[in-house]
Amino acid sequence: MASESPDSLGLGLDEPPQPAKAQPYRVLARKYRPQSFDELIGQDAMVRTLGNAIKRDRLAHAFLLTGVRGVGKTSTARLIAKALNCIGPDGQGGPTIEPCGVCEPCVAIAEGRHIDVVEMDAASNTGVDDVREIIEAVRYAAVSARYKVYIIDEVHMLSKNAFNALLKTLEEPPAHVKFLFATTEVNKVPVTVLSRCQRFDLRRISAEQLAAHFAEVAEKEGVEVEPEALALIARAAEGSARDGLSILDQAIAHGADGVTADQVRTMIGLSDRGAIRNLLGLLLAGDAQGALAVVKEQYDLGVEPAALLRGLLESVHGITRAKVGGAVDPAQSHEEREAYADWASRLSYAVIHRLWQLLLKGLGEVTTAAMPLEAAEMALLRVIHASELPDPGMLMEKLASGEAVPAASRAPAAPTAEEQGTMLKAPPSFAGLVDLLTNGGKPHLAQMLHDFVGLVRYEPPALAYRPLKQLAGDFERDLAAALKALTGTNWTVEASDGEAEPPLLEQEKMAADALRQSVLEEPIVKAAFEAFPDAELADYTLKDTRSA
Repeated sequence: MASESPDSLGLGLDEPPQPAKAQPYRVLARKYRPQSFDELIGQDAMVRTLGNAIKRDRLAHAFLLTGVRGVGKTSTARLIAKALNCIGPDGQGGPTIEPCGVCEPCVAIAEGRHIDVVEMDAASNTGVDDVREIIEAVRYAAVSARYKVYIIDEVHMLSKNAFNALLKTLEEPPAHVKFLFATTEVNKVPVTVLSRCQRFDLRRISAEQLAAHFAEVAEKEGVEVEPEALALIARAAEGSARDGLSILDQAIAHGADGVTADQVRTMIGLSDRGAIRNLLGLLLAGDAQGALAVVKEQYDLGVEPAALLRGLLESVHGITRAKVGGAVDPAQSHEEREAYADWASRLSYAVIHRLWQLLLKGLGEVTTAAMPLEAAEMALLRVIHASELPDPGMLMEKLASGEAVPAASRAPAAPTAEEQGTMLKAPPSFAGLVDLLTNGGKPHLAQMLHDFVGLVRYEPPALAYRPLKQLAGDFERDLAAALKALTGTNWTVEASDGEAEPPLLEQEKMAADALRQSVLEEPIVKAAFEAFPDAELADYTLKDTRSA
């Protein structure tokens, strides 16, 4: 008797239907990786060059793809491998810039399982042994593809010996082998390798192209994203499609019913643009208390002080572009553009540039400071107090027109008795300064000043001179140090092109010549030369004719 199945006996033991296995989630950066050159954004020049090379059968044996992270270096390398090995839907095609994507080589390369397309990560395979495996394998023909392709990512991580081992094969590879190198730091790749490769510099993708690409991705994912949020993500991506897609992926997970600009700002730590405009308005109005209150409020909300100053710098840049009539930034809201236009009409270029320099200096200080919040507050207070300083251009105009320039509100403090005592040690004349150096154990510096320097200005503790010959590069530093040691005060020593006195040596020669000439003019000396025409004045001694 044949055995009966359990369900035929009516016991209800039949196997329940199994649910379909859910596909694991793939992040957007992997899901929307370009599968054809048409999907590769922002690299039109490279695609055109490769297309022409394939059509004319002028393919190089090695390509080097360089650029910042996330612009498509590895994706381009895989697309080139597809283009070289595509056989078309009918199996009769040749190399093409438009691979079909459905033939066996295209599908296998896209899935990363083609036996003749070898990807190697140089970051984890840095040694000469890893390269030796490639050298031994290139001798054998491809198994099923037209070309055997080696894709080496982050090639700059290879060791020096590994690069040297690869050089000969890279210079004269077999006809069936192509090398595709990708790197973010091309300066670390040896010149001997660069000279053997055809190099493509993949450019940063513009914010407009990234925003349009992210909008397409959001539409395919069925997610509503505000245009301003897309612009913010594109700006934060800094030209990298992968970075932008990662931020978009995070923003979609962050938002429940959609992605808004406020959510993106909160997520990536950007300060509120309205708060930035408010803070900038307080700075321009000179309201120190209000500005510090806004800084503290933003800090409590989680905005880093450096991000706050970067936002102020972006606003100043936006004002400058509005003043010169630059193109409209799609990431700016209508209120933001109106505020920038208003400030641009009221602020001069000098004020804008001074504001930019002060904020830029403040950002550098905040980035390196041990206390970023305090450093940011001090930087913004410096911006406010700088508005009280007179404009250098206006001062020059007043001086040129002869107008009186207002003095400083506070007179400089009088020197202390100790400072006066040290100043009294300075010699009253330049010649006395030279004697001081001679007697103070600095004869070489004294000789330089005596023989080869013309005096422009001597106002202790300041000395301006004009060199009559090339002096040592550290002459000023050594002279200032020697004078400080001898006089006890800091000296300012500088070379000048102004009108200068003759050097002391020349002055002494001129004085000696004048004295000699005065001796020759004496009547008794004239009479002696008339009596002895061939005589010469060898030496003379002057008698003191002053009365006692």
